[in-house]
Formats: sequence, structure tokens, C-alpha cells
Amino acid sequence: MENAHTKSAGEVLDNFGVNENTGLTVEQVKVNVERYGPNGKSLWELVAEQFEDLMVRILLLAACVSFVLALFEEGEETATAFVEPFVILLILLANAVIGVWQERNAENAIEALKEYEPEMGKVFRINRKAVQRIKARDIVPGDISVSVIKHTDPVPDPRAVNQDKKNMLFSGTNIAAGRAIGVVVATGVSTEIGKIRNQMAATEQEKTPLQQKLDEFGQQLSKVISLICVAVWVINIGHFGDPVHGGSWVRGAIYYFKIAVALAVAAIPEGLPAVITTCLALGTRRMAKKNAIIRSLPSVETLGCTSVICSDKTGTLTTNQMSVCRMFVADTVEDSTCSLHEFSITGSTYAPEGQILKGDKPIQCGDFDGLLELATVCAMCNDSSLDYNEAKGVYEKVGEATETALTTLVEKMNVFKTDLSGISKVERAGACNTVIKQLMKKEFTLEFSRDRKSMSVYCTPVKPGSQSKMFIKGAPESVIERCQYLRVGTGKVTLTPALRDQLLSKIRDWGTGRDTLRCLALATHDVPPRKEQMDLENSNKFVEYELGLTFVGCVGMLDPPRKEVIGSVKLCKEAGIRVIMITGDNKGTAVAICRRIGIFGEDEDVTGKAYTGREFDDLPLEAQREAVKRARCFARVEPAHKSKIVGYLQAFDEITAMTGDGVNDAPALKKAEIGIAMGSGTAVAKSASEMVLSDDNFSTIVAAVEEGRAIYNNMKQFIRYLISSNVGEVVCIFLTAILGLPEALIPVQLLWVNLVTDGLPATALGFNPPDLDIMDKPPRNPKEPLISGWLFFRYLAIGGYVGLGTVGAATWWYLYDEEGPHVSFYQLRHFMQCTEDNPMFQGVDCEVFESRYPTTMALSVLVTIEMFNSLNSLSENQSLLRMPPWVNIWLLGAIILSLSLHFLILYVEPLPLIFQVTPLCWSQWIVVLKISIPVILLDEALKYISRNHLEGMGGFVGPPLNQPKVWSLGCKVSECCDIKYLVLLTLSCQDFSLASLNLLPTLFNLTSDCQPSLSIRKSYILTTIY
Repeated sequence: MENAHTKSAGEVLDNFGVNENTGLTVEQVKVNVERYGPNGKSLWELVAEQFEDLMVRILLLAACVSFVLALFEEGEETATAFVEPFVILLILLANAVIGVWQERNAENAIEALKEYEPEMGKVFRINRKAVQRIKARDIVPGDISVSVIKHTDPVPDPRAVNQDKKNMLFSGTNIAAGRAIGVVVATGVSTEIGKIRNQMAATEQEKTPLQQKLDEFGQQLSKVISLICVAVWVINIGHFGDPVHGGSWVRGAIYYFKIAVALAVAAIPEGLPAVITTCLALGTRRMAKKNAIIRSLPSVETLGCTSVICSDKTGTLTTNQMSVCRMFVADTVEDSTCSLHEFSITGSTYAPEGQILKGDKPIQCGDFDGLLELATVCAMCNDSSLDYNEAKGVYEKVGEATETALTTLVEKMNVFKTDLSGISKVERAGACNTVIKQLMKKEFTLEFSRDRKSMSVYCTPVKPGSQSKMFIKGAPESVIERCQYLRVGTGKVTLTPALRDQLLSKIRDWGTGRDTLRCLALATHDVPPRKEQMDLENSNKFVEYELGLTFVGCVGMLDPPRKEVIGSVKLCKEAGIRVIMITGDNKGTAVAICRRIGIFGEDEDVTGKAYTGREFDDLPLEAQREAVKRARCFARVEPAHKSKIVGYLQAFDEITAMTGDGVNDAPALKKAEIGIAMGSGTAVAKSASEMVLSDDNFSTIVAAVEEGRAIYNNMKQFIRYLISSNVGEVVCIFLTAILGLPEALIPVQLLWVNLVTDGLPATALGFNPPDLDIMDKPPRNPKEPLISGWLFFRYLAIGGYVGLGTVGAATWWYLYDEEGPHVSFYQLRHFMQCTEDNPMFQGVDCEVFESRYPTTMALSVLVTIEMFNSLNSLSENQSLLRMPPWVNIWLLGAIILSLSLHFLILYVEPLPLIFQVTPLCWSQWIVVLKISIPVILLDEALKYISRNHLEGMGGFVGPPLNQPKVWSLGCKVSECCDIKYLVLLTLSCQDFSLASLNLLPTLFNLTSDCQPSLSIRKSYILTTIY
């Protein structure tokens, strides 16, 4: 219903044809369900999404072509011809199942986090007395919602903003107090919250860097495959009419078309989509153990190139557990000057654990009269409590955070020296507060109001004969203004203007200092009015009852930073990641927290680096862009600012991780490359995000970034491994086609290698241990190519050797094997002309060219050589002598399993028939090993060149020794020495022995007092091992 807020209640009811007293009928509900019914993404839609990847579509096309060709097969090859398309379809289906399973698992985990959220609504239908609890998604427009009896007048302005539509209850908001009935005027995307959903839908989803690279690779691969396949087919046009085809040109054309398809199968890394999906799924499981729930698999890799983290303050960088860290009471008063007892409090959570310190020494609070009364005010003027959650093993608040901080303070103070030994944690949560509350009875509460900025409670003593009292807490300026006295010990003195100014000055210092504390003044009314004389129905009179107060003391509290955040922010700086705090809190508090956690230095000038939302809006557009480039703190911002900040960062090619928990944060979460929702956030925020933090902790983001970097490095290794292997297969098929040799490998064998024997080691490479310095490097450029320059040449060289070795093994059997035909190379190249009448093949049985031995030799070499090649992929540039195979035990297991599967298809019937292979003898296996092992030597040579001769191509090359700036370091002598040794060790490419470490001063003319520290020696040993 449009502009429902401008309508009267009667008009709304008429619009939906609903009776206020009965609600909707069953028939009306059915009609409205059909008209406004719920929508959701079906399982088939989720499966279809898994086939949007270009590589997957290329494979699907190859399967379709193979299926069509299989229909035309004749003879005993008819059955085996269908194996290839069937296996391709099976692996694509498995890939889709893994993707859907992971996404569904993530959604289920998020649903578990949302258990606290109300998913039910109360409505009445047919009968006003029959109030029903139904699922929120089943509510339809026209339902009479029993939300929380008050009628409000319509708001005539159709352009009124939501805050002014005081007669409306909005979906997604919480009812603080009161009761109401109302007509549901909109559901789904027609609600205000639904409009936010439309904004999210309108936000274009950026592809992850890996998705972009794989799309580019898929496009290039499809072009190259098409070109090579056409080339092979065209080159062999002259052989279409060879005798082996029975003189049929059409049969010859179809035969070479099958060769071209085999080439396509060889070129496509069929296992790549499944291996990538599996690697990412395993990564998400590891992240889930670190409290990061990944909703979108590709976002795992995107985390690895995150360059900016935009984080909320409350609950993410801080504990979201207010705690009192300072307090003061008056000590003595002399000549209008007051000396204060100042105390600090340890402990930054709701746990009742901590000490009260005066100076640096613990004290007993019961020894100070002022603290006894302060604790009484904190305990009585309080509606909150502590609760020990036995399932989680933590103390939690019940009530408002500020009041819970006071409850926790009372427990820490233990002013009556209550014996706390031997009691359970559940009892410990309120032991000290209970003692105080047993002394006085709370009669009623004068609730907080913004005009007087305070709340108070009226208490009477349990023992008769004592005076009733009021206890007050509130904003210091407001409370102290109404104070007439100052508590000093057990007595009180008149609060003079001078004393009042002194107290306010101290409180201002606490509120604007390094910690920017939130201060509360605590006071009593020793002789309050009798409760019969107080009008509790008129809140405007409450301030009259809070006059003539006695100031007891002040507490300063803050939402402290999480302990682990400081280290995480430091780690981000070392990793080249900029951390930006975005908060709705005031600028002073935000900057203070930034200083405490290391976003800003203690004395750093924050001009141009910290902005409020209004300051940012007042800047011209170009200045806003520049501000985002430098800023590390935004305060007093609205959710719309988040989207704007993300947009500017993306314009600078930054990869942004954005946190949020509210509904209004959803568009920004959707827009950012990595949207991170809080586990305690709204369902809308979670659905818009790529990752959900179940512990709401900033450090979890950093751990996820580290995991993302490790996963990308491993993915890079197995992608390159698979590509180099496929290059070898292409070279093999291409050589046999160009040279006119018999088929070395058939499509079903290539498929087996690509999916199974290559797929297992590739998956195991995903378990490579992360580099020790993975978070010491800046974020990688998302536009950095997966394979380029020297690396491209390296994998062409390896692939070329794989192809030559495979063809060479098949050729060796024909020419030299003891059981082979010993034909000449010329005869082998012209085998299609072999007939009984051809004198060139006299004495040669033409059926020998259809033997399974050469294809078995070729397949065995291909499998073995690629197992050795997987060892090469343990590290991009490190030698196997430094990165031995046992650093990844999973890879060794995968190699053994792959070879076992290869032996299975060779020696276990009926698999040899399906794969067109035959068992090999021992001497033939020796030849296989001789051809395969050199691939390790070849790659070791290429790695050596990378490490030692090619700057920027893989190995690190430090600055020349004659650059003075390397040694011009502002550090202590010992620190400079360590830096010099590290540089020298790097320049030497780690070729020094541990013993020669002591010779470096002589070799490089360093002073005798410059010796490597123990930490440098340990670092050198580690780098030598790895």
C-alpha cells in the first residue's frame, strides 16, 4: 500500500477488505499469499549458479561433442566411447554438489547464529480472540498484527522521512515499550527494509580477482584450443583418404576430428574447477574453526589480496563490554580545595575478576568509607545483573551495558569483604551485590530522562529506624549542578562553586584524555521526600525530587579494546594493509581508541586522517577522494557513508573488506569486495556479506586474511601444476598428429589423468605449509597475472618435456623394446599406409600399430612424470633440497594413491579393457623411470636461474652494497647489525653456511662489535631448513 502513513486506520482496513475485529479469513489469506507470496532461491537455481564459470561451460561443451561422436562409434569401441562424456558430466556434477553443499552449510551456520532473532509474528485471523503465532514469512498484507492499544493520527506529508512517520511500525525494528495493534500494509520488498534489499540488488556484484583471472584464462584457453584443433584437422587433410580409413574421405575427416577433440580434452584441465572448489571448501572449514564463516567460496581467495579493512569500533575492535577503569571519591577538604582518592580498576570484561589499585598497590575497598557508599549507589541504582553462561563459560550482561559495568565494579570492590571461596561461578556473578541489596529495599525507580540526564531509586532500610534514601546516577554536569553537599568520609561538607569546578575539571580531564572515558556521577539524597508525597505519574516532577543531593563520587568507564586487536593491527601494518575505523561514536572517543590499538601513534597529528561524517560531507568531491586516500578514522557516520567510502576505495583499485551489523549496512557490505557481517548482526547484513564473524572479533578478520593469502599461494601452485601438465598432454597429441605417429594417448586416458591422477596431487598441494613471512609482504596486486613472463616460459619448458617424454616412450616401444616390432621411424610415421600389398611394410604386421603397449608406455610416463612434477610445485622457487617432499605429507600420500590407481587400471580386470592399456614388465618400468626423473632436474635448473639470475622473476634480489641508505638506519648498534646481517644473508641467497656467519664482519668490513644476535642465528637456521 502506497503512502500508508497518510491514511487513517479505517482507510487502511478498507483497502485490504479486512475487519478489525476478526482479521483475514482463510480465503483472503490464500489470495494475498498468491499476490504477495514469499520468494526464495530454489536448489536448482543454486546448482545452475555453479555452471556460470567459463571453464565449466567449456568442459560441458566438450562433453556434449564427445557424446555426439560416441553415437557414431562402431565395433568394440562403442561402449568405451561413452565413458569420456559420462565422466566429464560426473565431475561437473560433483563440482556443483560441493559448491552448493558449502553455501548451504554456511547459510545453516548463519541460521544458528540468528536463533535469538524473533522469526515469529502474532496476528489474529477470523476471530479476534484467536491470536496465532505464525512464521514471519507467512504474514501477508491485511493481517492484523498484535505487535506489542494506541491509535495515532495519519501523517499527511507523503514525502515524510521514516523518522517522522510516527504512526508506522517498521519491519525489523524492536518494540521498546507499550502495546499496539496494526494492519500490515506491506511485506517483502515493499517494506522499508525491503527497499534496502532493492538497493543491495542494484549494487553490482564485483567478481573476485581469481574469478576474473580464471575467466581470462578460460577465454584465452578456448581461443588457443580452437586454433590448435582447427590446425591439426587442416594439416591432416591430406591423410583423410589413407587406406586405413578404407579409402573413405568422410571417415578420415571424422577420425581427425576425433583427434582434434582429444587434443581439446588434453588442453582443458578438467580437474581444475573441482580442485579449486575443494581447496576453497577446505579453506572455509579451517576458517570456520577460527570463527569466520565463509558464505561465498571465491571470497576465500579475495581475502588474500585485501588491502584495506574498514572496521566498526564497538564489539569488533572493542569488547563491547563496558568496564569501569577509574573512580574517585573525596578524601579531605581544606580552604575550598578538595584532595581526592583516585583508584584504577583492572579487568576489561564482565567477569567479576580484577583489582582496585591506588597508585600501583591493591587496596581493600572496605577500608574507605567513601567507597562503601559508592558501591551502595552502584548496586542499588541499577536494573542490570551479571549472569554466568555455563555453556559458553563466560559472564554475560543482563540489562544495559553501562549498568552492568557498575554491577561488575561492585563485585570487584567487595566492600563488605564477603567470603567468596567455595561458591560456584553462577553464585559468584551476584554475590557482593546481593549482600548490599539485602540491607535496603528498592521501593521504586525514577526512570532516566534526557532533560534531567539522570535516574534515581527510592530505597528504605530493611532494619526499621533508619532513614530512607534516594540513590542517583547520571551525567556529571547535570548531577553535580543539583548537588548541595560533598561526601567526605562518613560526613559531608557544603559543595562550594570552587569545589564544584574542581570536580568538573577532573571529570573533563578523564573525558578528553587518552582514554576518553565515559563518566557517571554518583550521589545520594539523604533526606528525600516521603514517598506518599511524590507524584510518580508525572515524570516532569522527578527533577524536583532530585534536589539538595550529596555528591559521593565519580566512575569513568570505557568499552576497552580487545587485547588481541593491538597485535592484529600491527600485523596488518606489517602486511601492508590499511585499517580504517568507521564508527557512529564521537570523534574524540574514536581517535582515542585508534591511538590505543595502534591505528594512530600516541602523539600522531590526526589532521586530515580523521573525519566526522559531517566534516566529510562538507568536503568537495575531489577532496573527499583524497580524504579517503589518507584517512584511518571516520566518526559520527551514517551507513550511507560506508557505501561512499567503499566506492572511493575501489576507484583507487583497493580491495576492501567492510564490516557491518545493521540492516542499513547491507548495501555497503554488498558493494565491498569482502562484506563482513557480525555474528550478532541482523539477518539482512549476514545475507549481504561474504563472511560472518561468529565472535565479532577484528582479529578473526586478520586471521582470515592470512589464511586467504596461504590459500592463494597454494592455489597458484596447483593451478600452475595442472596447466604445465596439460601443456605436456597438448604437446603429446600435437606431436603425434604433426609427425603422423599412432595415437600415444586416447581421450579416456587423458580424462583419467586430468581428473584422477593429476587431481589428487593438485588437491594435496592445497595443504602446502604457508610461508613464514606470509604476513610480512604487502598485498598482492589483484591484477597480477597468474602466469606471466619467465614463469610462462618455465611451464612451457616443463610441459614440452612432458610431451616429448610421453611421445618418446611410445616411440621407444615401436623402435627398441624387446617385445616391440622394431619398425623404422619412417614406417612409424607412415603407419596409415600399412597394407599387406605395400612393399614398404614388408614383414610388418599392420595390427601392431593398434597395440596397447605403446599407449600404456605413454600413459605410464605421463602419470609418473607428473607425480615428479607435483614435487616441483611444493615451492615456486625453492629447491627440493631446501623444501623437501615431507613438508607436505598429504602430497606424498596423494602421489602414492595416484600411482596405486594407475596400477589398478593396468593390472585389475576389466579396467585395462576400458582404458585400452595392458600390464608392463619390469624392464619397461625402468624405461618409464628413466624418462620421468629428469623433469625434476630440469625444474631445479630453472628454479636456480630464478633465484640467482632473474631479478623480480621469482627470487628476491636486495639493493646493491654500495647504496649508503641501506646502512643509514636510525636504530641502536645491535639492531643495525641484525638488519645488516639480514640484508647480507638475503643478498647471498642463503648460500653461507652457519659457520661462515661469523666471517661476515671480515668479508664485508663490518666493525668487530657488530655480531649477529641469537634471534638472527635462529632465523638463519629456519630459512636454511625451509
